[in-house]
Amino acid sequence: MIIKTDAELEGMKAASHVVARVLKKMKDYVEIGMTTKEIDDYGGKLLAEMGGKSAPFVEYKFPGFTCISVNNEACHGVPSTKKVLKNGDLINIDVSANVDGYYGDNGCSFVLGEDVQNLQPLVDASHEILTKAIANIKPKVKINEIGHLIHSEAKKRGFNVIRNICGHGIGRKLHEEPSEIACWKDRMNRQRFRVNSVIAVETFISTKAKFVYEASDGWTLKTKDGSFVAQHEHTMIVRDGIPEILTWENGI
Repeated sequence: MIIKTDAELEGMKAASHVVARVLKKMKDYVEIGMTTKEIDDYGGKLLAEMGGKSAPFVEYKFPGFTCISVNNEACHGVPSTKKVLKNGDLINIDVSANVDGYYGDNGCSFVLGEDVQNLQPLVDASHEILTKAIANIKPKVKINEIGHLIHSEAKKRGFNVIRNICGHGIGRKLHEEPSEIACWKDRMNRQRFRVNSVIAVETFISTKAKFVYEASDGWTLKTKDGSFVAQHEHTMIVRDGIPEILTWENGI
């Protein structure tokens, strides 16, 4: 979406405020021994209280209010009563919602409890690379150059990027143009960022794998080789000056 009016800007800010606050509260709520279903139910309650409608549930009939992925699950993890969180697990929570016709989207990864699997460097890389990518997004910058930056920064730290999931445009729909903001330099993508466009920028940083595959539940995307994946995501507006991060309240 291209922001053209004050009403559109306020609508995007309101939606982003809701998803950011819900993500932060969910992250703070998580404890060892909880199931991902418990956490999702809490997130669903928060969304309802704040006037948000779960985007994955409404748009795609996803079996949950939010996506909660664990360890080698990169995204779209289905909340489950059977998935009990353990000390040292790598958790990813992704919250997207519709608020009065506008969409907000954000996510983050974190290590639960003690870092027994030595995954904090992966989490830090995902967060730091997202911050650097956002700082370099300007009008007329090639989208694939940001992908190149993300990939290069990941390689410097000894990590890889997932190539078959990506960021996207957002606004009146959850997924809009540009449809693919990849974490690698896709030379076929010749699009450039446009001033006042709203995008959801994501990093998908892995310990080794380059691709993820659909699990048996028909939703969750995970690595085949057991590689861990960390993701961070902000909804932002592309500006001539400093990028405007709409989901800043999530604390990422």
